Amino acid sequence: MTLTSPAPGNLRNATPNPLLGGDAVVYQVYLRSFRDSDGDGVGDLAGLRESLAQIADLGCDAIWLNPCYASPQRDHGYDISDYRAIDPTYGTLADFDALVTQAHDLGLRVLMDMVANHCSSQHRWFQAALTSAPGSRERARFLFRDGRGTTGELPPNNWESVFGGPAWTRVTEPDGRPGQWYFHAFDPSQPDFDWRNPEVAAEFSAVLRFWYDRGVDGFRIDVAHGMVKAAELPDHAGGGHNHAMWDQPEVHEIYRAWRALGDSYDPPKYLVGEVWLPSQQLLGAYLRPDELHQAFDFGLLVQPWDAGRLRAAINTGLQVAGRAPAWALANHDVHRTATRYGQQQSLEVPPPTDMISAARRRGPVDLQLGTTRARAAAGLLLALPGAAFLYQGEELGLPEVLDLADEARQDPIWLRSGGTELGRDGCRVPLPWTSTGPSLGFSPPASAPPWLPQPAWFAGYARDAQQDDPASTLTVYRQLLHHRRTLFGPDATLRWLDDATGGLLAFTRGQGACVVNLTDHPREVPPSWPLGQRVLCTEPVADDSVLPANSTNWFQFPSSDTTTNRRNDQRQTS
Repeated sequence: MTLTSPAPGNLRNATPNPLLGGDAVVYQVYLRSFRDSDGDGVGDLAGLRESLAQIADLGCDAIWLNPCYASPQRDHGYDISDYRAIDPTYGTLADFDALVTQAHDLGLRVLMDMVANHCSSQHRWFQAALTSAPGSRERARFLFRDGRGTTGELPPNNWESVFGGPAWTRVTEPDGRPGQWYFHAFDPSQPDFDWRNPEVAAEFSAVLRFWYDRGVDGFRIDVAHGMVKAAELPDHAGGGHNHAMWDQPEVHEIYRAWRALGDSYDPPKYLVGEVWLPSQQLLGAYLRPDELHQAFDFGLLVQPWDAGRLRAAINTGLQVAGRAPAWALANHDVHRTATRYGQQQSLEVPPPTDMISAARRRGPVDLQLGTTRARAAAGLLLALPGAAFLYQGEELGLPEVLDLADEARQDPIWLRSGGTELGRDGCRVPLPWTSTGPSLGFSPPASAPPWLPQPAWFAGYARDAQQDDPASTLTVYRQLLHHRRTLFGPDATLRWLDDATGGLLAFTRGQGACVVNLTDHPREVPPSWPLGQRVLCTEPVADDSVLPANSTNWFQFPSSDTTTNRRNDQRQTS
C-alpha cells in the first residue's frame, strides 16, 4: 500500500526533492534558542514561524527541528516522555501543524529529530517498569539487569556514560529493597530501550507513521549507531572506543524497516543518521540502498585548517557515500566554527578517533582569524557534492560562548563531569536578532531573561546589523547559497586541481571551480588553472589574480568550457 502524505503549498508539485536527491541545504533549528514568541525566555514554534521566511530567503531547502516533543527537559528535549505530543513550552500540535504548512508554502521541507535510543525516565513505559517485577514485560522494554557482587551491589558491567560517570543506575524495587540496574548511555534520566524486543520496534514504527501522516518529510536519527548493544553486555577492555556499546550489526535491521515504511509514502520520506564512529569508512554500512539515505560525515568537521587533511577527509567521505555525503561543520553538540578555527591545532596530531572531544577543544582563540576561516570553510562546504547542514547562527558568524558563568550552565555533560567538561551550552545561547534590547530581539519586550544568558558582545553579530552590510557573514552566506546550484549541480563530480606549492585546496565541479587559500598570506591564482571568472570570494578582494589569505573563491567557467568540464567530470580523481 502506498500512502500519500500531505504536501500543501509549493511542495505539492515541487520536483525533484533535494533531500532525496542528496544535495539539499538543511538549516538546523535548535528551537529553545531560535526565537521566543511568548516572553518566557525559551524559543518556541510560534517564534520559529515568525522568522521562517528568513530561512527560506537565505536559500535553504529544509529545516531540521531539534526535539520539540513532550519532555522534562533534563537534556533539553533529548529525554522524551511522549513521542506523540509537543512540549507545552514550545506550543501545541496545532502550532506544529501550522509550522509544517507554512514551511511547505515557503518551499521548505521539515525534518524532525527522532530520539529512539532512549526516552525520559518520565515516559509511561519506564514508569511502568519501575513498578513491575524483574523479568516482566514492562522491564523487557529496557536494559534492566541484575547487579554483580554478593548482593547485586555492583553494576552489571563497567561501561561508562557518554555524559560521564557510570552507565548504570540501581532502582529500588516496589517492596523497598535495592533491586536491578538499568542502562543509560547518557544521563540516568534517559534509560535506553532494548531494541532486541519486537515491542520496541513496533512502537517506533507507529511513532514514525504518526508524524509522517502530519506531513513531516523525514527524520534525523539521533545516536543512529547506538540503538543496539552487544547481547552479552561484556565489560569494556578499555583503551578508547567501546565496540560492544556501538555499531552492532542488528542496528541495520531497524533502518531497513524504517526505510521500507518511509518508501511506502508518496513522495517517499527521508532519513539521515547521526553516526559517530572511529572511522569515516564505517559509515558505508548505514548507506546501503535499503537503509538510510544519508549519514552525517563528521570527518570534515574535526579536521585542522590544513589543505592535505581536509582533502583526505573529503576523499574519504566521497568514497564512502558516493556523490551524496551529508556534510556539516557545526551542530548543537560541538563548538562553533569561528572558535574552532581560531584555535591552534598541531598537524602532528593524527586524525581523531574521539570526534566529539576533538570538536570541543579548550585553549586560546584568535577570533578574527577564526571568523575569516569559518567563512572560507562555509564556502568549501557549500561547493562539495552532497547535502550541507547549517547550524543556526553560523550564518551570523557567532563564536562559541566559552565564558558562561558556572551557575548558568545547564548541560548534563557539565553537571555530570563536575565542571571538568564545558559541555554544549556555549553553542546553544539564544540568537541575537537585533543589536539592541534586553534579549537582542530573541524575546518580546518585557520578557523573562533568555534561558541561557547572551553576552553583551552578541549585539555585534545581530541579524539586523548584518542584513544590509555587504561585508557581513550573513551576506557571504546569502551569496554562497545563491550561486551554489548554478555553479555546482547535483550530478556534477568533483575533480581536484593539484597545487604544487601547497596551501591551496581546489577542485572543479559542474560549471564552476572552488579554490580555498588555507594560508595566512595572499596567493596568486596558478596560471595553469582554467578557472574562468571569479563569482565570489569570502573576503574582500581588489586584484583578480590574487586569492586573499584564508579565503574561498568560486569561479565560473566560460560557456565554451562547460561541455569540456562536464566531460572531465565523468571521473573523479583523488
